[in-house]
Amino acid sequence: MTAQDDELGPLIDDCVHCGFCLPTCPTYVLWGEEMDSPRGRIHLMKQHAEGEPIGLPMVEHFDRCLGCMACVTSCPSGVQYDRLIEVTRARVEEEHRRPFGERAVRELIFQLFPYPRRLRALRGPLRAYQRTGLDRLVRRTGVLERLSPALAAMERLAPPLGRAPRLPERVAARGGHRATVGMLTGCVQREFFPGVNAATARVLAMEGCDVVIPRDQGCCGALSVHSGREEEGREFARRTIAAFESVDVVVVNAAGCGSAMKEYRTLLADDPVWGPRAEALSRKARDLTEFLVELGPRAERHPVDVTVAYHDACHLAHAQGVRAQPRALLAGIPGLTVREIADPEICCGSAGTYNLLQPEAAAQLGDRKAANVRETGAELLVAANPGCSMQIATALGRRGEEIAVAHPAEVLDASLRRRGRSALLPD
Repeated sequence: MTAQDDELGPLIDDCVHCGFCLPTCPTYVLWGEEMDSPRGRIHLMKQHAEGEPIGLPMVEHFDRCLGCMACVTSCPSGVQYDRLIEVTRARVEEEHRRPFGERAVRELIFQLFPYPRRLRALRGPLRAYQRTGLDRLVRRTGVLERLSPALAAMERLAPPLGRAPRLPERVAARGGHRATVGMLTGCVQREFFPGVNAATARVLAMEGCDVVIPRDQGCCGALSVHSGREEEGREFARRTIAAFESVDVVVVNAAGCGSAMKEYRTLLADDPVWGPRAEALSRKARDLTEFLVELGPRAERHPVDVTVAYHDACHLAHAQGVRAQPRALLAGIPGLTVREIADPEICCGSAGTYNLLQPEAAAQLGDRKAANVRETGAELLVAANPGCSMQIATALGRRGEEIAVAHPAEVLDASLRRRGRSALLPD
């Protein structure tokens, strides 16, 4: 019996199969299939723990799980489904050999997205591809769909790319010094949404923080850990810990990254060298909105006359329990009207690499979320995770609709710098 078996047994037994998770599970909502619900998947985990080999049908049900953690929020028994699915996915990757095409797509994803320098090398060609209109031609032909649904999803999700400003290693506090914080720049966030990082650094500085941005930081490991590539995730985690040990607080502006960093203590718990260092890093990781509320406002807020719809990213709301803080920051901006989106607990379908590996299910969930966003009548969608921003914008595009998208940092930045709605909405 392995250490994972020792861990899984008690966690599986916590589930009493009450069904409270069913209405919050995105795949159960879509299909109504018991084995595509959390308790159904836990039943499959129990079968495997009792000796049933991991076969293709079992793998398919595990792969269809988004890992959104809505079931963790809704469970009255405190079942740690987040840990159950991560351990199970690691077991799948160890014991199940995927078809060649599937392995190739997964390897492409994990050799590209966790490496900012590789993403940066892709920016130039991708920007030219968008600016020449070749992207529209390729989509009309459907050639990528026929070649690989995952590649087609990757191409559709790419946001419009502009210039990518580079941040210095340190941004000085304005006014009196209140704190020194480290800032994670991320992978997709850094290369596809650089304006979010720039806005984050400015907001922190205007609130009196010296912002340390280590040049040697890389991927936090979130994509790897959430996909069962645990050893790869551990290596990314060790590098991240080493990059940020000199600061007292690490501010994160991407929900999936923040969730992963807060769980380093679990990921590296068995490592006698890195375990204590992981525990220390997990204690000082904060979502940007969480940290700003703890710090309290000092910089003056100026009016931003915009109606926004705030989207709860799953790894912020469910995994980290950060719901009130983004809303509190937005409510503190004069002139801003915040509208709630129906069914906020149901994932938009992004879920890390899910919209690449399960594009059909992801598209169905994206369409649901897009319809709910449109029902708010908002001018601007605010989301605290790059994957969610790309997913919902793409779903709206399929409907022939567009909406401006911003991160809470960008909305706050527009207020603090007196830039108003013009900074957030196209002319």
